[in-house]
Amino acid sequence: MASQASRTVVYAALAGNLAIAATKFVAAWFTGSSAMLSEAIHSLVDTSNQGLLLIGFRRAARPPTADHPFGHGMEIYFWGFVVALLVFSLGGALSIYEGIRRLSEHEPMTGAWVNFAVLGAALIIESLSLRVAWRELRAQQPEGSWLSAVRGSKDPGIFAIFCEDAAALGGLSIALIGVSLAYFLDMPIFDAIASIAIGVLLVFVAAFLARETLSLMTGESASVEVLADVRAVLNSDSRVVSVDEILSMHLGPEEILVAIAIDFRDEMTSVEIEAAALELGEMLKRKQPAIARVYMRPLRHRDAMGATEPVPEAGSA
Repeated sequence: MASQASRTVVYAALAGNLAIAATKFVAAWFTGSSAMLSEAIHSLVDTSNQGLLLIGFRRAARPPTADHPFGHGMEIYFWGFVVALLVFSLGGALSIYEGIRRLSEHEPMTGAWVNFAVLGAALIIESLSLRVAWRELRAQQPEGSWLSAVRGSKDPGIFAIFCEDAAALGGLSIALIGVSLAYFLDMPIFDAIASIAIGVLLVFVAAFLARETLSLMTGESASVEVLADVRAVLNSDSRVVSVDEILSMHLGPEEILVAIAIDFRDEMTSVEIEAAALELGEMLKRKQPAIARVYMRPLRHRDAMGATEPVPEAGSA
């Protein structure tokens, strides 16, 4: 299920991109700028992407069913992947096509002041949207570079919007340079080149987003920090001899499943082992609230060589 923070980021980006897209299309029609048309397409695609993420949030929030006993939280990753494909196909590919088509045209740009005004306003709006996304991303990942923060985030409602806004600022900067060169040097080819460069930037961002969301779709593990906390809690309990294995998977941005193979003290009875498993599961959830389900598989040592055999499993839902 999506957090309120990720919804806030998406709504902020949606409002900004919707206004910017309409303004850019008017400016592109008035001036005939290829770079401005590419930016208009980019903003329209971003607006559609935010709508898709909102659909994903709603569908991911559905309760568990017999067919989906762990819920539908992972569906948000599917919609994040669709967003990446749209950025690639509609944003990047169309911008490159438009730029190549305009390379052979040499019509001078008219009303360049409109482009400059729209690009300046768009830079301000996109900067504000990026600031919202960056603040929420940093709240999740307070340390490290922006790249490590994006890779560490499991919420496409935040990291996808951050990447989109960053790409939007990059595209606007490219468009501003291309329009300026085309107008002041009276060389329209720079406008077409800027459109191609914007498309290449979007293709690169789309490939990066697709890679990140695909990893989550295929069962990405919890972060190193979460797993370290899990192991620390278990190892600090006097009833635990050793933790043989910890497996984890994200069922959603804030839902983690943890499966543990654990060796309790041999003198403990089955009732005591079951009680310990339930208690440790609750301790893990308090330590890391994102942990939604904990399953433990107790093991018992058979000899001094370390061979083990399973005993009846105990779980904490």
